[in-house]
Amino acid sequence: MKTIARDVDAFEDRPDPDQDFKPLTAAEAERLRESKPQLSPWRVIAVQFATGILAALAAWGLTGRESLGLSAAYGALAVVIPAAVFARGLTGRFSSLNPGTAVVGFFVWEMVKMALTVAMLFAAPGLIKALSWPAMLVGMVVTMKAAWLAVMLASRRRN
Repeated sequence: MKTIARDVDAFEDRPDPDQDFKPLTAAEAERLRESKPQLSPWRVIAVQFATGILAALAAWGLTGRESLGLSAAYGALAVVIPAAVFARGLTGRFSSLNPGTAVVGFFVWEMVKMALTVAMLFAAPGLIKALSWPAMLVGMVVTMKAAWLAVMLASRRRN
């Protein structure tokens, strides 16, 4: 019990972080926005698409099997198409009305994205002849991880 009282006393002795808070002026906020521009979701999707196509071409070229390239390309599309639907939904007028609709919109569009991805995975065997699940999953993983590449490229370009 003594340790709890000691911890509470130590917590109460700390300075209040809100006491030092100073809101930004309009000019300071503008400078901050200019120094750290937002990364467009469409740029991330474009980088993911390009990376997915490169992964599909690499799978086809390295193995000489067209079905592996098509499987990897379909895996990339199973990431890019739902991401594009998600980005379109989030950048729409309704999702930016107020913070409440933005939060609800985020969750709704995330559910749509997941449902579309699952539907595309279920449709894959019927759409791709000689589907290779490992190649499709590699295409998906490479495409998903390309979002980090887009962020790194954007930060490098800013510097």
